[in-house]
Amino acid sequence: MPKDAAVEEFAGLVRALKARDGRSYEALGRRLSVSASTLHRYCSGVTVPEEFAVVDRLALLCGAGEEERRALEAAWTEADRARRRAASPSPTPVPAVSAAPESNPEPSAPEPGPGPAPDPSAPDPTAPEAPRARPRRGAPAPLLVAAAVALVVLALAAALLGHPTRTASAPTPASTAPGRTVAPLPFTWSIGSQLWDGGCGHTYLVDRAPRAVAPPPVAADSGAWAGTHGAVHGGEALVRITVQGRSPSDAVVLHALHVRVVDRSAPLPWNAYRMDNGCGGAVTPRHFAVDLDRPRPLARPVDGLDASGAKVRKIPAVSFPYKVTSSDPEELLVSARTAGCDCRWYLELEWSAGGRTGTVRITDGGKPFRTSGTRGRPAYVHDSAEGRWITDSDSGWTGDR
Repeated sequence: MPKDAAVEEFAGLVRALKARDGRSYEALGRRLSVSASTLHRYCSGVTVPEEFAVVDRLALLCGAGEEERRALEAAWTEADRARRRAASPSPTPVPAVSAAPESNPEPSAPEPGPGPAPDPSAPDPTAPEAPRARPRRGAPAPLLVAAAVALVVLALAAALLGHPTRTASAPTPASTAPGRTVAPLPFTWSIGSQLWDGGCGHTYLVDRAPRAVAPPPVAADSGAWAGTHGAVHGGEALVRITVQGRSPSDAVVLHALHVRVVDRSAPLPWNAYRMDNGCGGAVTPRHFAVDLDRPRPLARPVDGLDASGAKVRKIPAVSFPYKVTSSDPEELLVSARTAGCDCRWYLELEWSAGGRTGTVRITDGGKPFRTSGTRGRPAYVHDSAEGRWITDSDSGWTGDR
């Protein structure tokens, strides 16, 4: 199937950046926290990134200027639009159904049979109608006005005293002092919440039978696939937070990252669908590990590993604080795991800049992130040869993710 022209143009710009930098796919992938194979798919046009942030970081690493980055974003926007068009199924035309000619006339209505015997006490419908009593005229107008006023007063009293008000359950918007405006944040942030381990390994919980679940997508289309199936992260959720200052000289200091669990319940009784057969990756980026099963989860910095060379190299973890500017963004990767709960959670990022301090709530598009344990759930992997989902035992899978 030929590539879309917009996708090919975008892939050409990414290839040019990579060629200009000169580093290998593995080396650049380590800086971008993506696998070498994922970066290669971006350069070849097989996959379009779901977010521009990773491409923008590549442009910064390769020394692209502001004008070149704007052109790259415009090309990504067109390529992403083409990717979404290709991912959405085209509607199947419904053939017009012509009305068949009626070969048989409608059956005539049956003749009415003898009705029930008339009731002697019922009034005779043929008898002339008795004259209706006319309302008496001449009632004093003041009495009518007084009665209407009394009815209005009683109705108002019932509305005020007999029905509880509903405004107490609705949140009251925060009031702002007249003439006072809220200053914008001195930085921007974005998230990626549909990440896979090494760019290819992940598990989703889906409340559907295998025959009703589509084949696994490429990692770039995981968000659309998960949304269509109502999928929930199984066992682990990876969240990437990209923070970039607005000024090239005035740094923003990031002090801490807090985890807030807003709801815990029993793990979902759904089927587990693995997006791979345990492909893994040569690079495990440093990240913040979160154990959602603990009463008060903490974001703990963890070393990464680089196994792309002859020797395994440790990537040291970096603890807070961090500093970010417009030319020096920072990426925080959070790995939130659970075995025993269906957890809804969000993050809070503490910052300070220019005498100001604050906390930003990091959510999944305004909703809490969600991760549920998979222990004991039926697990399936996709057999690409047969084009269907099969159980772990049939595939020979021995992993524990």
